[in-house]
Amino acid sequence: MALSQFTLVSNTTPFKSKIVPSLSTIKSSCVPCVIQCKASSAITSDQNITSHRSVNYFQPSIWQHDYIQSLTSDFGEKSYAEEIDRLKEEVRVMLLKLEKPMDQLELIDILQRLGVDHHFGLEISNILESIYKSKDTSKRKNNLYDTALEFRLLRQHGYDVSSEVFKGVFDNMGKLHSRGLIDIKGMLSLYEASFLSMEGEIIMDAVRDFSSNYLKEFVHQNKEDNETSLLVNHALELPQEWRISRLEARWFMDVYERRKNMSPALLKLAKLEFNILQAIYQEDLKESSRWWKRVGLGEKLSFTRDRMVENFIWTVAFAEEPQFGYYRTVAAKVNALITTIDDVYDVYGELEELEVFTQVIDRWDINAIDSLPEYMKICFLALYNFVNDVAFEILKENGHNIIPHLKKVWADLVKSYLVEAKWYRNGYKPSLHEYLENAWISIGAPVILVHAYAVLANSSQLKSLDEYYDVIYSSSIILRLTNDLGTSKREKETGDIAKSVECYMNETGASEADAQRHINSLLCETWKKMNKEAANAPDFKSFIDVALNLGRMSLCMYQHGDAHSVQDLETKNSIISLLFQPIV
Repeated sequence: MALSQFTLVSNTTPFKSKIVPSLSTIKSSCVPCVIQCKASSAITSDQNITSHRSVNYFQPSIWQHDYIQSLTSDFGEKSYAEEIDRLKEEVRVMLLKLEKPMDQLELIDILQRLGVDHHFGLEISNILESIYKSKDTSKRKNNLYDTALEFRLLRQHGYDVSSEVFKGVFDNMGKLHSRGLIDIKGMLSLYEASFLSMEGEIIMDAVRDFSSNYLKEFVHQNKEDNETSLLVNHALELPQEWRISRLEARWFMDVYERRKNMSPALLKLAKLEFNILQAIYQEDLKESSRWWKRVGLGEKLSFTRDRMVENFIWTVAFAEEPQFGYYRTVAAKVNALITTIDDVYDVYGELEELEVFTQVIDRWDINAIDSLPEYMKICFLALYNFVNDVAFEILKENGHNIIPHLKKVWADLVKSYLVEAKWYRNGYKPSLHEYLENAWISIGAPVILVHAYAVLANSSQLKSLDEYYDVIYSSSIILRLTNDLGTSKREKETGDIAKSVECYMNETGASEADAQRHINSLLCETWKKMNKEAANAPDFKSFIDVALNLGRMSLCMYQHGDAHSVQDLETKNSIISLLFQPIV
């Protein structure tokens, strides 16, 4: 089952076939219409649910609509924006006064971890450009910490730096160690740098293995409760490169505040920035919740996951800056529709109904809904109206009709759902390769990313999505694998097709632990491809960031299980800290 390619100035053509890597190639050593629809969607009757596969799988939402609408914040006031401007100037002066490259790099790293680096884009760009062009780097290349930090920051900002820089470090490891140039700080910096590795960089595999083993041994032997131990444990749980910026900023503020040499102005800037963004997110969430209440899917389709807040929190990771508010509301609706339609296929729909539903979405014919049962009419009308609304806004803004492209990705999604529904009903067990060829679409990432491309692109960028195919594919695989690792336990209990772990076990006879290790190694290899493809893709930063952040948010949401469905305490606390609770 293949997703369609999108050439946004021409007719749609089939997406080229994408071959999933064979099992033997994966290493096992890796760490962890333009008119709006006027059909009414005010269908209020509930459906008879006695003959369907299952109901009431999921608990109701813990975040009530009235509570969301009651959210208020003082941080939207003008006085706070003025204070931000004052603090920005103070920090900018601090940054510009630094003369030593390593002092500059360390402050840039702190600005990034505190989530305020976007205020100093020009200054950071100038500093990195100067460092990249500098010929006098011999001292830094003789120091593990300096080498790794410079490598990581330059790669993060799109500079072409060779991983061969680490070859000299390894060749001189004994000498560096005897001179005291290898310490836990340097090894942590090396470990974090290894997650910027790209496909084919063999030395980076050695870097990650070596540094991770060193750090694990440090944790085993060191029992001190200090910042170094805290940073090492945090990195081993999930590296910086795989974390979402807002939650990382919230965590790192507590670390930075305890440093003796911390800048009060910088800390205050980070806290105020966090609170102002939180106030903006609350308004975006209110709008998304009003839409969700209006379409009534959570109330009328009681078998589905009513998860508007969880669907919204993904979008904060996708695009965190204030100017992306409209995109966040669109993306939250996309996520909510994917979640609902997924439950129609996985949890409730009869196979015959699902086949008709798939045909109706593929035809995109509002007149065909009379062939659907009531609950599917509600679902199709919500989808139809949403796509037309988004397309209308883009037509007004850029003059492009994107309906054919959006409806095609939705059709591809439900076709992949139907494949899985048939597999489940027939008891079919696909190979891992066959499963992933369908599952990278059924996870919904292509729908998420095509909508992101359409909404974020300006008129000149609305050209062809073909050039970003590899980025979309890799991001989709990352989301699929992390989802499978986090949800397989729940879905085995409730009844679903075999996911990637089970497919590998069925195919090879491997134990569950070995299968999980294999899927984790496949995940790591896909991240390497993603890094390379993102670096080589045409310059469309906001879209590339969404693709990368989709992978990062999947690791956050599924790190400890199926938090998108189950609403566990840890995820609840993260949502509270990110959306509802300002920093004092």
